[in-house]
Amino acid sequence: MSYAQRSTLSFSTRELLDLAAAWIVLSVAFALLLSREPAVGGIDPTELVRMTGLSVVTVGVGFLSHELAHKIVAIRFDQIAVFKADYSMLFIALLSAMVGFLFAAPGAVYHRGRLTARQNGLIALAGPLTNQALAAVFFTLILVHDTVGAPGIVREIGQLGLWINLFLAAFNMIPWGPLDGATVKRWNTSVFVLVFVPSLLAALYIMFVVGI
Repeated sequence: MSYAQRSTLSFSTRELLDLAAAWIVLSVAFALLLSREPAVGGIDPTELVRMTGLSVVTVGVGFLSHELAHKIVAIRFDQIAVFKADYSMLFIALLSAMVGFLFAAPGAVYHRGRLTARQNGLIALAGPLTNQALAAVFFTLILVHDTVGAPGIVREIGQLGLWINLFLAAFNMIPWGPLDGATVKRWNTSVFVLVFVPSLLAALYIMFVVGI
């Protein structure tokens, strides 16, 4: 395969199906978690439908953008890069959401080819940085609502999008196992600290001080 072929962003039918499945299942899983009513021990169907819609444009966009960032940078470094969904983990994500917590590892972008430590680190870093950028975009929706009086749904999308993208950035930067943080830390500890610490502090602030 030539360099030009490897450097073109393209998707097989299987890859598109995997991305769509992960997007939908993650959105539903988060909606199940966020629409639970512990006081009555169940899920409000109307709230579930509403939260699924919100999750599609916040959780779904955050997940999809994260994985596409990995793929784009990997291709930039002359890699063959493909997203593969982990259907057993997607099933676990749904089950865990139903019982009140969420464990989500929907899949990953797999790439092959010769890489330096720097290139591998930059590919890993692309996902969390994309989530940080998206968090800023969703934050502007909150500002728009508060400044010009946009409909309430705009603020809801902004709040959930801000929280989930900060969470995705922080979680994926944890320096453990297959997570992005471990790869970034092996490449450059200073870069790891500069990205992970602000991500973690922002996510904790939103979770425990601001709330979602």
